[in-house]
Amino acid sequence: MKLKKINPKLQEALVENNLVEANELQQETFSLIKSGADCVIIAPEKSGKTTTIVLNVIQRLEKEFQESPRALIFVQNKERLIEMKQMFEKYGNYTNLRVYGVHDKGDIDFDKNHISLGIDVLIGTTNRLNDLFSTAGFDVNQLKMFIVEDTDDLLKLRYDTKISRIGENIKTQRIFFSENYSERLETFAERVMIEPAWFDFYDDGEEDDEDLEDEEEENDENEEE
Repeated sequence: MKLKKINPKLQEALVENNLVEANELQQETFSLIKSGADCVIIAPEKSGKTTTIVLNVIQRLEKEFQESPRALIFVQNKERLIEMKQMFEKYGNYTNLRVYGVHDKGDIDFDKNHISLGIDVLIGTTNRLNDLFSTAGFDVNQLKMFIVEDTDDLLKLRYDTKISRIGENIKTQRIFFSENYSERLETFAERVMIEPAWFDFYDDGEEDDEDLEDEEEENDENEEE
């Protein structure tokens, strides 16, 4: 994959899995994410958002280090968690990064014990991550990347307080991925990020139509309430 200064071990795994060409999203965001800057990335379904997350986490973390997680990734549900974890196994094959996933129906005591043994990447649903960090007191000072996948969907579910609570007072890079733009996404980003860069990978007009549908659905929900 032709990306500037890509980690050789990551490159080897990508070639082995026939991922040799970076798409537009990966090409345009790779350098900025690698720099540690905050950013918001808006892109359609199946545009490679999950792959982009995995590649950039492997690129930045490179190898096992100490005990506390250095990348924290919020996902919407167990299915997304499994998909992302499998992707880490494929593309992180030549690294020794320790990746662990947690979800609402898992055994929280088992999760706490496993995390305490040392991990590099923690992927999880918002409720379970919130429960873990509020009760176990994990060290968050080693965090290098604070990533939210499907951000606008999680904000619709009113998870903004739980997400920001975990990340407050932590000096780390924050990256939000979203299928759609919304005012709530912009407001949330402005509140928790430092001068974020915005990327929009929709063709002109395409996203506007989806935003309108999204607003209509929300209005319908409010009327029902």
